[in-house]
Amino acid sequence: MIAYLEGRVLERTEGSCLVLTGGGVGYEVHVPAHVLSALPGRGGEARFFICTVVREDALELYGFDTWDERETFLTLTSITRVGARTALAILSVFRPDDLRRLVLEEDVAALTRVPGIGRKSGQQIFLELRYKLKGDPGAVPGRGASGGGVFEDVVAGLGNLGYEREEAAKVAQKVLAAEPDLDAGEALRAALKNLAAGRKG
Repeated sequence: MIAYLEGRVLERTEGSCLVLTGGGVGYEVHVPAHVLSALPGRGGEARFFICTVVREDALELYGFDTWDERETFLTLTSITRVGARTALAILSVFRPDDLRRLVLEEDVAALTRVPGIGRKSGQQIFLELRYKLKGDPGAVPGRGASGGGVFEDVVAGLGNLGYEREEAAKVAQKVLAAEPDLDAGEALRAALKNLAAGRKG
């Protein structure tokens, strides 16, 4: 997989650029808005940390200024229902340190500033992001944590979404009783599915 690329800028579009390498090969690289705006003009030198995304119908390159930004992109794409384009849109609005600050400050609504992300999807992304984002001081221990950490983390996560503690504790207990080896992120997703199924019923 391509992980780093440098060359001359040949063309720019709204969300990508065409980079010609020294070997004479041109690559289209999709980049966040701040990276695109900082690119030099035609013929200028550009370099990117690359994430290669392979799908059944395409192979796409996503380029970033720093390795931290590339790693944050990978974290975002590991979240349920967040594809590469959505992750790129998030990184066009927030830098990695901005996302860590949002998690630390419990700013659930901030992600709705990203085009295409509504309140509900923003809440779900935030829930997973707080447990996956590297460098988050409030990151939760996974399996094997002592002191009932996973249970309390699920209850706290549901509380951030507006659920009453009694309801949150009940569903957390139910989920962990059925699958005691779940980590906090998995248990949160299971709890949300359980609550959604209960409301439909």
